[in-house]
Amino acid sequence: MLCVTRFRSPISWVALALLAACSDPASPEQQVRAVIESMEAAVEARDVGALVEHISPNYRDGQGQDRAEAARYARGYFVANQSVHLLTRIESLEFPAPDEARLKLQVGMAGRAGEPGAAGLTTDLYNFDLALIREGDEWKISYADWQAH
Repeated sequence: MLCVTRFRSPISWVALALLAACSDPASPEQQVRAVIESMEAAVEARDVGALVEHISPNYRDGQGQDRAEAARYARGYFVANQSVHLLTRIESLEFPAPDEARLKLQVGMAGRAGEPGAAGLTTDLYNFDLALIREGDEWKISYADWQAH
């Protein structure tokens, strides 16, 4: 009962808020890695909206596509592949500026067209070059280029 009473005090709430504010946020490297993990989960869930949340409004890729075109491409891929599985590996991650990250990412993609258990499994291996920028307190993909292997 004593603990409950202690935390009802406004001073206790202020002290807790100050302690939370003073704790170190995740490092930029950890934040960028979390974005990649979140994007991987969005692709595997075939969730275009969650995927596009990680793409900057100023996005361009090596094929000249913008954010809307990248979203349409993802929708088409998800329509063609009823299940998608990824295996990602970050080859390198650098920060040429405090609000900019560049990474090389290797992605193994497996997709299955149609019903589970049906023939039509496709597998691909891609090497991605990505640039992310910090927009506010979030890291967003600003540029992507890729090559299939």
